[in-house]
Amino acid sequence: MSSKNEHLDAIKDMRNMMERSSKFLSFSGLAGVIIGITALAGVAVFCVKFNCSPFEKEYYHAIINAEGTISEHALGFLIKDALIVFFISAGVETWLAIRKSKQLQVQMWDTISQRMLINILIPFMTGVLFCMILLMKNQITLLAPVSLIFYGLALVNVSKYTVDEIRSLGIIEIILGLVAAMWSDLGLLNWAIGFGLLHILYGLFIYSKEKK
Repeated sequence: MSSKNEHLDAIKDMRNMMERSSKFLSFSGLAGVIIGITALAGVAVFCVKFNCSPFEKEYYHAIINAEGTISEHALGFLIKDALIVFFISAGVETWLAIRKSKQLQVQMWDTISQRMLINILIPFMTGVLFCMILLMKNQITLLAPVSLIFYGLALVNVSKYTVDEIRSLGIIEIILGLVAAMWSDLGLLNWAIGFGLLHILYGLFIYSKEKK
């Protein structure tokens, strides 16, 4: 009986080693929660600045000038707000990933993490450039659905190199992006749900698994 248990333990250890060598396992549930809260804070700051609500339709009227185009002041603030949220989120994710990789005693920067970075950057940067084109074309209402869809595609694309839950989150983000395209007047609400609430729920789910 003990021999059978030893064999099962050996198989389990081999499986864990193979998984660690083929996947990036340093994503943290806590990071997901913090990223979600940061995104919600970014939306809240925008709402306070331009005196609008995520539940308010045609929120973009608050940032459009008399000519019907987005004002330079609003554009500058929108870009700064998005960049601050992005860099805080990226910084938190990187720091917690480094900490978790040390706990798991796995290398943080290896072939798998390099492939993961390349696979997430291709759709992500494509989405960023697409959003910049939309801004230039004054297609403000399409920003939320496009950003959610490309972010979801980035997560699905990178999921083969990391935890399986990333794929599910990516698919949900894509679906939300398609729904957001139907109700594009509620862009702030869609952003808050996609980049805020979903990240918090995902983070809590991963965190609960980590504690088991």
